[in-house]
Amino acid sequence: MIQRQAQSELPTIFGPFLIIAYSELPSDLNPHIVLVHKEMDILAPVPVRIHSECLTGDIFRSTRCDCGEQLKQAMKIIENKRGMLIYLRQEGRGIGLINKLKAYDLQDKGLNTIDANLHLGFQADERDYALAVHILKDLNVRSIDLITNNPDKIEAIENSSITLRSRIPIIIAPGPSNQDYLNVKRLQMGHLF
Repeated sequence: MIQRQAQSELPTIFGPFLIIAYSELPSDLNPHIVLVHKEMDILAPVPVRIHSECLTGDIFRSTRCDCGEQLKQAMKIIENKRGMLIYLRQEGRGIGLINKLKAYDLQDKGLNTIDANLHLGFQADERDYALAVHILKDLNVRSIDLITNNPDKIEAIENSSITLRSRIPIIIAPGPSNQDYLNVKRLQMGHLF
């Protein structure tokens, strides 16, 4: 089970945060990261974004997906409403960066994002949101407003002892590089756009 390994203050363009690393072992090189706004009130429902790592979208600003834009919008909400970000190291819907790049290649050859993962021997989505529930409990967060379009994240919270007060949607305008990807998320994965 993951546990809190280290924490520090982190000033950002979105305000002052406490950054916390969670992992099974102190030696883990890729811990899950939590940013807690310094003015967050855990007695009130906390605005929370559970975001799975997307190196290509979050860092390199890829337009194949909407991940980077979702993270940016979520951070603005977290800044405004004094919430928190749970950044899970579950790259490529949990299949890792190398397999994600293989899936990209298959998508370039005509498969959609789900079929590419299945072709590689994975489920459509391998992520585990119980990690986020564990982190919320560790931080004594009891009630949240979840910043998401993903029904799997909603279900994970609803099946826990954390109260889901509301969902805050994130609306990203599709572009020519991600229209098909967003259609698959909406039509086949049930994302709420």
